[in-house]
Amino acid sequence: MKEIEINKNYNYEFAEYNGKIEMELFLDKLDIGDRSKVIAYIEKLVELLNINPFPNTKLSKHLKGGIFELRIKLKNKTARSFYFFEQNKMLIFTHSYIKKTDKIPLEEIIKADNIREYWRMKNE
Repeated sequence: MKEIEINKNYNYEFAEYNGKIEMELFLDKLDIGDRSKVIAYIEKLVELLNINPFPNTKLSKHLKGGIFELRIKLKNKTARSFYFFEQNKMLIFTHSYIKKTDKIPLEEIIKADNIREYWRMKNE
């Protein structure tokens, strides 16, 4: 009988979309301090999920249709990184943007959903 390997810990990756990795493009625009902070927030979220699959935190929240946001405080601004969950405890980050208003623009949620659909199609 073949043994099935199950990932017991959450992990993450950045989604490719039409030949680009939006998260990497976003990170490349940041200075080294802000870039490090974004990665630290992502790793903190993964750590919290590994302790408790439903962490009670203001770090992240569900937006719509399985799309979540990670709220990241940078030096003089706030970034929002979008992600979704996949099999084997995988978080797939779609893209990020610098927040300019309290309300999340609908086009950002639509973009995250489009990237998710593209990622799923490529990874079937």
